[in-house]
Parts: sequence; C-alpha cells; structure tokens
Amino acid sequence: MKSAPARFEGFSADIFKFLGDLEKEKNNNTKWFAANRDRYDNALVNPAKSFVSAMGQFFGHLNPAIRTEPKFNKTLMRLNKDMRFAKGMPYRNYFLIHFGRFKMDSEFYVYFDKEGIDYGMFLNNTAGEELYFNQNLARYEKDIINIFKKYGLNNKFMLRTFGKEITSVRNRFNADKYFDEFRELKYILLEKELPKERKIIYKTDFVTSAVKTFSNLYPLYCFAISPEPLRLLEEFEERMGMAF
Repeated sequence: MKSAPARFEGFSADIFKFLGDLEKEKNNNTKWFAANRDRYDNALVNPAKSFVSAMGQFFGHLNPAIRTEPKFNKTLMRLNKDMRFAKGMPYRNYFLIHFGRFKMDSEFYVYFDKEGIDYGMFLNNTAGEELYFNQNLARYEKDIINIFKKYGLNNKFMLRTFGKEITSVRNRFNADKYFDEFRELKYILLEKELPKERKIIYKTDFVTSAVKTFSNLYPLYCFAISPEPLRLLEEFEERMGMAF
C-alpha cells in the first residue's frame, strides 16, 4: 500500500534546474533520465503530488467533479512523450499540474518550465460533449464581462493561446476592451507568472496564492462546465459566502 504524499512545503529550486538540464539535447534521452530518476522524483514528482493533495480539500468543496487524485493521467502530466505521435527528443522540457474533469476539459493549472511557474485557467472554446464555454460565450456575453468586473479579473491575467506552441495575446487582459479577441480564440489561457526568483514558490504560501487565484476564476469556469452557468454561479456564491 502506497503512503500518502508528504505535506506540501513548497517547490524545490531544483525543479527548474532539472527542467533546464532536460531541455539540453545531450541530456534528453532515456539514459540521462534514468541516471537522474531520483532527482526527478525528489524535485518534481513528490512536491507536485503534495501540492495536489494540499489543493484537494479546496477543489472538493468548490466542485467535487474536479479530479484531485495526485496521479499521472489524472492531475499530473508525464514528461515522456508518446513517440508514436511525436518527433524529436523523447521528454518534454515542461511539467503540468492540472485540475479538470476530463482530458481537454476547461481546467485550472500550474505549468512549470526552467524559468518558473505560470498558473491560472484554461478555457476550451471549442464545441464538444460537456464543453459549454463556446455556446455560453455567445449567450452570456454581458454576464461574463460582469464576472471580470465583479471578481476583479480585469488587468490581472495574461491572455494566451496555444497551437503547436503557446502564444501571448495580451499582457493584461481586460474584458471590457478586448472581449472580441477573447471570443475568437479556440484555446484560452488566463494566467499569472511567477519567475523562479519569487520566494513564494518555495513556501507553503503558494497554496494560499493558488486557492485565491482559482477561487476568483471559478465564476468564469461555471460558464465552461454547465448549460446553466448562472445557477451554478449562484450556488457558488451562496456556498462561499460571496453574495453581492
């Protein structure tokens, strides 16, 4: 029987050094990875599992449908690529922790590369089963713009998108000014950056910061996971004591 993850004490500085080392072509191979397996586990996997466990109670209270198991293919993304569908080096030079209901669902995330952490929310603005943001974006434009005002989201997040790579759209997204751009993107990232120099990354305080950020973004998330987002939003505000 596997033991529960240890208490989250912050991320290790070696997580960023490890990802930087892995990015080098001479290191991105199975031999180097095997030789550095303990480092991978201690600097990356174990702290990530502890962080997921620390966030579990929050997400369980927020929405029990959000997955919070500290496991690969649930909340943790594997570094090794499926080489049947990928070319080049066998390992990714970034790592992802994500909290959603299923693959390619809109979700909350923490993204690591050698420079630091990006964290925020991914919104899937495409059509599909259990994907509602695309249709709600058209039906509830005024309500969504109001969410940005009501929860202080304007000018607090970068707006990015991705295809083969991540692309910046706005350094400070404001729904009042740039809603048309928001609507045009298939895959939306609203995120904050924490460079590796920021000490909060290495402390338990990062959990508090993530909880606050994800709480503020959850009202927008309601429009991504339900055909009745206003009902879901009302339930959230009553549950969290945030009636306005």
